[in-house]
Amino acid sequence: MTDITLLDGGMGQELIARSGDAPTPLWATQVMMDHPGLVAEVHRAYFDAGSSVATTNSYAVHRDRLSKAGIEDRFGALHDQAVAEAEAARAAHGSGRIAGSIGPLGASYRSDVAPDHDASVTLYREVAERLAPRVDLILAETVANLDQARAVLEGAKGLGRPVWLSVTVDDEDGTRLRSGEPVAEVGALARAGGAGALLANCSAPEAMAAALRLFAETGLPYGAYANGFQQITKEFLKDNPTVDVLHARPEMTPERYADHAMEWVGMGATIIGGCCETGPAHIAAIARRLTGAGHRIV
Repeated sequence: MTDITLLDGGMGQELIARSGDAPTPLWATQVMMDHPGLVAEVHRAYFDAGSSVATTNSYAVHRDRLSKAGIEDRFGALHDQAVAEAEAARAAHGSGRIAGSIGPLGASYRSDVAPDHDASVTLYREVAERLAPRVDLILAETVANLDQARAVLEGAKGLGRPVWLSVTVDDEDGTRLRSGEPVAEVGALARAGGAGALLANCSAPEAMAAALRLFAETGLPYGAYANGFQQITKEFLKDNPTVDVLHARPEMTPERYADHAMEWVGMGATIIGGCCETGPAHIAAIARRLTGAGHRIV
């Protein structure tokens, strides 16, 4: 019936769970340093579950985050390792695309801690240039406001790779970004900035439908990949947080999450997957539902 890109699920929380390590402010980056090969293992699990895309573990590899830990000199090496682990998993699987992840500067979900526009563009550009030669697309994730969207699109454009823009929306009102700005304003900005697709990520599954209705008006391919958190707490919105202040929703089983994903497909979404607190079982449930409904995973 429809060709669907099935993204992978959460990386950071899956790494924390598999490593058994306590979370640190470096989050998935710390696990990648301490347990080489574990990222590739997670990528392989998602490919085996039915995902057609491996998203590199480069979300939090930004100079501002590394400098706080005194390891800014590892900026290039960590990006190279993140891509190499995705490449290894794809080679073992025999197929699939690699999405080069660029997370927000400053902190996730925040719209008040990023550098000014010109500085942000320069920092995003450095990451995009590092990723672009070895990935199939650039995935700008968890964009919390319009200024971040403009900056990351400008920083990533012109490198010969499609740029997919993914915004994070209010858990209770999917028509609003985390900043409170209207999601309706993202479409024109995305088109002007050359985005190849428009997504929503790392928000409550229940909030995604409202965002998707607005995305459908843009003329761009669109989709969603939600999280499984109970809520984004005020504690997590403080500077330099660790993920142990967030809690999973026990009722968000793979089948229940797949119910949401299939609703998104019914709304015209052609790119779906999972974010934090979704794992290979969630992706496998979506894959089963997609193929059972006659869709093709591409």
